[in-house]
Amino acid sequence: MEKKLAREEAWELLTEYTETPALRKHALAVEAVMAHFARIDGEDEEIWGVAGLLHDLDYEKFPEEHCHKAEEIMRERGLDEVYIRAMNCHGYGICTDVKPQSKMEMVLYTIDELTGLINATCLMRPSKSVLDLEVKSVKKKFKDKSFAAGVDRDTIRNGCEMLGMELDEVIRETIEGMKERAADLGLQR
Repeated sequence: MEKKLAREEAWELLTEYTETPALRKHALAVEAVMAHFARIDGEDEEIWGVAGLLHDLDYEKFPEEHCHKAEEIMRERGLDEVYIRAMNCHGYGICTDVKPQSKMEMVLYTIDELTGLINATCLMRPSKSVLDLEVKSVKKKFKDKSFAAGVDRDTIRNGCEMLGMELDEVIRETIEGMKERAADLGLQR
């Protein structure tokens, strides 16, 4: 059994290294979606959520050392390997060579970029809300490579393949997870 990190402690750690509101909201979106997928799979929502919350721990202050600095910080703080591996796996093929193996690691790898695409899609809509967002709207933006061009569609596709899930299903569940925290994400009507 891994040594759990309380959500409050994880939030304190995140906010110590992340001040930008958009990056904090991204962390909250990934946390919400991770907890949602954990619930679907009968896994520990807090462990999965905390892994999502901390995945970009070093991104604001150490963008050139992304994942590597986070690992150093997490080890110094005595965080369990489950969080360190998940954080490293989300950078697989980009800034780490740590391949996702567990379901939690695969989900984090897959939905990190997807939450960004969904967030951008919401902000373009008249309602600016995730609450009335449909899969087909996200799919349309997914296919438009010039929209949210920084979102790596290949990472999302590779993640869906790892998970053995269709893109539509992953988009639908990611939207559902983000709906649960719509107010915190600024994506409520």
